[in-house]
Amino acid sequence: MDKLQEAIELARQSRRSANKASQEEPIAAEVAGPSVDDKWSALPLFEPNDKRLKGNRIVTYGANPLSAGFDVLRTKVILQMRRNNWKRLAITSPSPGCGKTTMACNIAAGLTRQPDIRAMLIELDLRRPSISRVLGCKPDNCVHAVLSGEVPFSEQAVRLKSNVAISMSKKAYNDPTRVLLSQEASDILAAIEADYDPQIMIFDMPPLLTGDDTRAFLGKVDCVLLVAQAERTTTQDIDVCEREIAEQTNMLGVVLNQCRFIEGVDDYGYDAY
Repeated sequence: MDKLQEAIELARQSRRSANKASQEEPIAAEVAGPSVDDKWSALPLFEPNDKRLKGNRIVTYGANPLSAGFDVLRTKVILQMRRNNWKRLAITSPSPGCGKTTMACNIAAGLTRQPDIRAMLIELDLRRPSISRVLGCKPDNCVHAVLSGEVPFSEQAVRLKSNVAISMSKKAYNDPTRVLLSQEASDILAAIEADYDPQIMIFDMPPLLTGDDTRAFLGKVDCVLLVAQAERTTTQDIDVCEREIAEQTNMLGVVLNQCRFIEGVDDYGYDAY
């Protein structure tokens, strides 16, 4: 009988230990670390100057007639990427001066008016960074420091409104291919993507035909948007770029930028950039 009572008591103690452990599990989960929302909220908020944005042709931060064309492009990009389950978008051009950075900044700024979509704009034109100048924001550290593991993304990036994070450089870096080709950069970008869970990551890349930096990174993105300049970019340039892109990833489309005359546009009260 004593052995029976002892066995019953042991069983009771085992159940009590199991119940206690199950009650403690939610507490352990709660203190595991900050949530995705907390991580976004922790990024420093940057409020750009309207005059500077307008002077640099960033017209999508607020809804207005000038933003209409970019808004159409933004929506087409989002829908196409969703259809294909794509997340990473590179924006490049055949040559300098086509407006790729202006395009990237306008798409990112336009996404601030879609608060249910988390987005990132990461500057990878490291030899000639310009997003800092365009937006009027000077970061303490550069993007290559993040991709090299020297500085955490959380200490380098800034936030536009609640849902768009921007990582930009304050000065040029003379050996970006070494960083862009590295496994460390791939791992860090994967960790950023996992930690912040953005629906879209936009990479402002160097012009494709002026060096090897963009070629070094194309395999790390899902698709590419090519920005051509009206009356300057040749059909041959576009063909060469499309072939280069197709060797490594998907071609999302070509944007003809700086069109001065578009038939029928004025009928709707829209201006074209």
